Amino acid sequence: MLLTIDVGNTHTVLGLFDGDDIVEHWRISTDARRTADELAVLLQGLMGMHPLLGDELGDGIDGIAICATVPSVLHELREVTRRYYGDVPAILVEPGVKTGVPILMDNPKEVGADRIINAVAAVELYGGPAIVVDFGTATTFDAVSARGEYVGGVIAPGIEISVEALGVRGAQLRKIEVARPRSVIGKNTVEAMQSGIIYGFAGQVDGVVNRVARELADDPDDVTVIATGGLAPMVLGESSVIDEHEPWLTLIGLRLVYERNVSRTA
Repeated sequence: MLLTIDVGNTHTVLGLFDGDDIVEHWRISTDARRTADELAVLLQGLMGMHPLLGDELGDGIDGIAICATVPSVLHELREVTRRYYGDVPAILVEPGVKTGVPILMDNPKEVGADRIINAVAAVELYGGPAIVVDFGTATTFDAVSARGEYVGGVIAPGIEISVEALGVRGAQLRKIEVARPRSVIGKNTVEAMQSGIIYGFAGQVDGVVNRVARELADDPDDVTVIATGGLAPMVLGESSVIDEHEPWLTLIGLRLVYERNVSRTA
């Protein structure tokens, strides 16, 4: 079994692969204050519930692949792999790790590991040219060329950030549940805010994707648009440009990177 861990700014997503198939997944909050020992206890608690794994930490785990946008958590996870999974091959995605995707950026090292991993999975699953729209703490748009190169992207405030900002900065507004309202024209303040968030972000996605696609390919219709991230389902039904929804895109990318760095040299 391969354990994949995608550490985001807000949530950490874990996936368990049996071959190419994801057989279990968990989503937990990202807490930069957790120590390696606390993370190990958390992992044991989650994986101890799976029938294919043993009771002891590490039983049934043949490999680990990790990417993180929070450096302090990456540091602690590195310690987890050393202390608790010492005999298990582990790949932490950072500069020097083979991904198979050339990064055509002014400073490749500043690109988030999760964005590169998403590009890896997009190329493998759908080919290029492609645009990955990841609905996380930020909404990111990552462009992949027809040759499978990561050529750049767009970063915008995420859905939850926008909701929190409205609640904090609006004197008569408050934090709301992100849900589809009864109609575009809100009949109360909550529905008006929900409409602005849902349809506003759908419009943002359509606008940004169309502009990126025109720069990315001679024929924008050749570009595959893939949505991922925990909040993607809120926008899927309202966006006109999304072709595919792959909620485990980053975890799949981690599996591919693990195979390219460990399995073929084992």
